[in-house]
Amino acid sequence: MNVDLIISGRWLIPVEPEAQVLENHSIVVNDERILDILPTEDAINKYHPARQHDLNSHVLIPGLINTHTHAAMSLLKGLADDLPLMDWLNNHIWPAESRHVNQQFIADGTRLAVAEMLRGGITCFNDMYFFPDVTAEVAASAGMRVCVGLIVIDFPTAWANDSQEYFNKGQQVHDQFRHHPLINTAFAPHAPYTVSDQPFEKIAVLAEELDIPIHLHVHETEFEIRQSQEDHGMPPLKRLESLGVLSQRLLAVHMTQLDASDIELVQKYNVNVLHCPESNLKLAAGFCPTNTLLKNGINVALIPFFSRVFV
Repeated sequence: MNVDLIISGRWLIPVEPEAQVLENHSIVVNDERILDILPTEDAINKYHPARQHDLNSHVLIPGLINTHTHAAMSLLKGLADDLPLMDWLNNHIWPAESRHVNQQFIADGTRLAVAEMLRGGITCFNDMYFFPDVTAEVAASAGMRVCVGLIVIDFPTAWANDSQEYFNKGQQVHDQFRHHPLINTAFAPHAPYTVSDQPFEKIAVLAEELDIPIHLHVHETEFEIRQSQEDHGMPPLKRLESLGVLSQRLLAVHMTQLDASDIELVQKYNVNVLHCPESNLKLAAGFCPTNTLLKNGINVALIPFFSRVFV
């Protein structure tokens, strides 16, 4: 049988069966899909490839997934360290973004991030940043898969001026890429402390209608919890429950400040937790209780450190 490509490696680590290393195996690719995984000797006898890569000292693994990025912020690495989150955001990151972020900034920063991620074996990433259409185009041009976040935040940015414009532009991006083979979309409200109740309620409804995830920073610092108690009379997760946001669609980033009642909510609604240890170390503001979450049957994804400014 004629096929497009055979990649042969000294070792191959598949997704299934788990915890196995296969020696001298090959991946057969045809029409941009993996057709077969089998011993290299059998692959040579069974298939006739247009191209072949023999990697006799390499391990072949599935592409890694970076579940939380602000890809274009690769251009802001090293800007302000050793600060509490709100000081870092209010006095350094947000002012820098207001000065520098535009379409060219996003294109250049995403191109750098994509190169770094591909070098580290990451072939798919879940992004949350401005001009998601630009991020999508850059990623697709490199052959990467990406889920671009449809940003929603209460204040004006280079991307949009008000809540309605965020939603309008987000809908346009979703429609633009809805049939693209490499690009998906998710609503990306920044955080409970930057998004008010009405946009959250709208996101909950639209995410269900469009059948897309919700990507959100939440329970990141003790200050966030305290502020939510003062402003809303409840912690962020409880507020999100009241607004209809908690569900299996939610990709909850950080989650360092969790008590038993919070974990019960996460378990009840099948919320997915995105664990970002490098960010936790940078802020020194807590650490996601991953063992407890896993023991309670909660899905936890590990965020690698490639191409992130840790927020």
